[in-house]
Amino acid sequence: MNRFPRIHRCRGAWWRQENMEKDMSKPSIGFIGLGLMGAAMVGRLQDKGYGVTVMANRSRKAVDAAVARGAAEAETAAALTAVSDIVMFCMDTSESVESRVYGAGGVLEGLRTGSVVIDFGTSLPGSTRKIAADVAERGSAYLDAPLGRTPAHAKDGLLNIMCAGDEAAFERVKPVLEDLGENVFHLGASGAGHTIKLINNFFAMTTACAMSEAFAICDAAGIGRETMYSAVSAGPLKSGMMEFIHNYAKDGQIDLAFSVANAKKDVGYYRSMAEGLGATSRMSGAADATLGEAVSEGFGDHMVPEMVDFLSKKMTTK
Repeated sequence: MNRFPRIHRCRGAWWRQENMEKDMSKPSIGFIGLGLMGAAMVGRLQDKGYGVTVMANRSRKAVDAAVARGAAEAETAAALTAVSDIVMFCMDTSESVESRVYGAGGVLEGLRTGSVVIDFGTSLPGSTRKIAADVAERGSAYLDAPLGRTPAHAKDGLLNIMCAGDEAAFERVKPVLEDLGENVFHLGASGAGHTIKLINNFFAMTTACAMSEAFAICDAAGIGRETMYSAVSAGPLKSGMMEFIHNYAKDGQIDLAFSVANAKKDVGYYRSMAEGLGATSRMSGAADATLGEAVSEGFGDHMVPEMVDFLSKKMTTK
């Protein structure tokens, strides 16, 4: 027997018959947040035969593309939740997530007993634990499952998924997660996934800023970027993040499609998390200030590897 009961009705219209026949053995998915990553994930779910209901958050383009491929569309988060066995978020901030969970037309309003809600974004662990408790009171489960890798990996089901929360719920949805990710982890109690993701992003963005500055200092010193890179990359500093920054510094190639504004947000979340634990982060201060300076000067929509340009201009302008 299917562990996830199916409801095929959304906004008074029946699902397309071919989707009903194809997807009866799979849980129904509701997805909110079709940005670059979310749109790629929805495409992957559709490729794997899941019935998907989507909801416009900021942009209609990806929603229209999903609907053209057979997805249903809901007008509110409550309506989407009411027809979904699993509700998935891929949004930018904890504020965005909370705005879709609480209030009139929110997820809690439409939640059915036994459903699972998954936040794939990078959120504050305290917010995650609060939502998890409220969802549990309604007989359902909330998992934090932030992601590693890129939209290109999502398209092929090769994400890294750092999941935390109720372990029984995790086991129920694990087959779906394995359709989305190559490496699927269960990391512990609610909030652990977002905690580790923030540690990951703090480390990554601090490294990216440091490597960008290294290239910028070479420019100021009149030393070729490749001369420096060939020397330092021969030692233990060589890493995937170094390669992302180097590829842009050398050829203008952007392999890390992650905006400066998002990087600033995540480092800020990391610092807030540390403060909530009674700790003071030493290492994140420089990255936070540098990314904040870039955002304040209108550089927030640029991608993180482009911090090479931002810092080089700062360091070579007399």
